[in-house]
Amino acid sequence: MTSRRVLLTGAAGFIGSHVSTALQDAGHEVVAVDALLPSAHGADADIPDGVRHIDVRDQAAMIRLLNGIDVVCHQAAVVGAGVDARDASAYASHNDFGTAVLLAAMYETKCTRMVLASSMVVYGVGRYRNRRGDDVEPAPRRRTDLDSGVFDHVDPDTGEPLEWALVDEDAPLRPRSLYAAGKVAQENYALAWSLATGGSVTALRYHNVYGDGMPRNTPYSGVAAMFRSSLD
Repeated sequence: MTSRRVLLTGAAGFIGSHVSTALQDAGHEVVAVDALLPSAHGADADIPDGVRHIDVRDQAAMIRLLNGIDVVCHQAAVVGAGVDARDASAYASHNDFGTAVLLAAMYETKCTRMVLASSMVVYGVGRYRNRRGDDVEPAPRRRTDLDSGVFDHVDPDTGEPLEWALVDEDAPLRPRSLYAAGKVAQENYALAWSLATGGSVTALRYHNVYGDGMPRNTPYSGVAAMFRSSLD
């Protein structure tokens, strides 16, 4: 196997740190960067050994680092669903603008391969069918139903509960959160960049990633632990 030089963004994060280890174990050279955002790492986090404290929105820094890079593995992002609309600027700045800056820097340095961390949230609530087997777009859940413990998606025409179905990769994209909207934007920027430059992009739509070193203060860790415990 040919060894590659990989620029890894978000290298200090949960997923990024595992990717870094896997790449190095496979014999690749990793150039690791992370902005170490307080929202993800805490206010007083130390930059890990081997990781450079750099924000992907710094285009000059990205151009310097990208010289001689074969592949970019873009894991950096503001994560979570977004508490309210005031979070929109953070998602747009770090996720969407940051990705656009990185793609522009890749064009400048003739780096033509990217692996992009996307998410299953681009599909919205997923795929649902009525009792006849027809695909149905569920209505938004009502606050009163959630408060009373009713979580089923219902048919907007009949009010009957819908059954979930497997989501195909080519399912329509229907983002329903700020984070999801940003992930769709990242994919669209990357696709447009690949068409304009002939570059290659692989978008990985992660779904409830779980494992060693996962932060304990996120909703994902709670739900994953409950699912795992139910198997015992």
